[in-house]
Amino acid sequence: MSEKRKRVRKAVLPVAGLGTRFLPATKAMPKEMLTVVDKPLIQYAVEECLASGIEHLIFVTGRRKSAIEDHFDLAPELEQFLENKGKDKDAQMVREIGGNMQFSYTRQSEALGLGHAVLCAAELVGDEPFAVLLGDVIMDGPVPATRELLDIYEATGQGAIDVEEVPRERLHFYGIIDPAPSTGAKDSRFGDRLIRVNDLVEKPSAETAPSNFGVTGRYVLPPEVFDYLRETKPGAGGEIQLTDALRTLAKGPGLWAYIYEGKTHDAGDKLGFLKATVEIALKNPKLGKEFREYLRAQKF
Repeated sequence: MSEKRKRVRKAVLPVAGLGTRFLPATKAMPKEMLTVVDKPLIQYAVEECLASGIEHLIFVTGRRKSAIEDHFDLAPELEQFLENKGKDKDAQMVREIGGNMQFSYTRQSEALGLGHAVLCAAELVGDEPFAVLLGDVIMDGPVPATRELLDIYEATGQGAIDVEEVPRERLHFYGIIDPAPSTGAKDSRFGDRLIRVNDLVEKPSAETAPSNFGVTGRYVLPPEVFDYLRETKPGAGGEIQLTDALRTLAKGPGLWAYIYEGKTHDAGDKLGFLKATVEIALKNPKLGKEFREYLRAQKF
């Protein structure tokens, strides 16, 4: 495997945000620790990394985020308590929350945007390709979203991001790709879902958007992205946007977009969080049937 095709071992999870859209619940609790059915929101992203073959998780945290670190740490007293009560399965579940992955934590001392948060992980990532997962997005599909992007990177040596078709009235909430004209040369493993990116536009209006494919919060990127982020000037609100680095990547070494086949749950606001909770609860093997019956019995 060439230097450009290094295996992706590390993932960056930016979790330093204040979670203001969930106040008052997030006054003292990290947004990422809010529970979706039976697991904290952030655990879905960690499990996706585990299922994708990621070995080392790097959390970019902020103040008041210690609960995330505690959640993925060992809890021998709790495990022993559960075992003493005969709850061996619960003890095993607690023990396996973090899998066998390595966890590292670094601070984003100021809220200067997603690009800045990713840049905070540069020293821990080093000269390696890496994944980025937004912890308030749950990707629910037959193949882990990050695994698909790893396959694309390892096949092409170029960065890859997940996208989905977005209703026109919601385009202004997303980064939107400008797809390059199809050349007809497609990798048979990925088919028509794989699109070369010509450019990206951050939160365009419906009238100016170059497509209806929105970036959904999963990325696999080469280490050169850190150089692009260092050169990126702060934009509106003094923030360094990851989109600007992706634009440089698209116009230089290359960037691919993959139309995700599964369901994307954007749980970053209260309504999206509620929708994710309902849909995931309905699929839960223990709760789904009874919960569905409950919903059908309601008179809305």
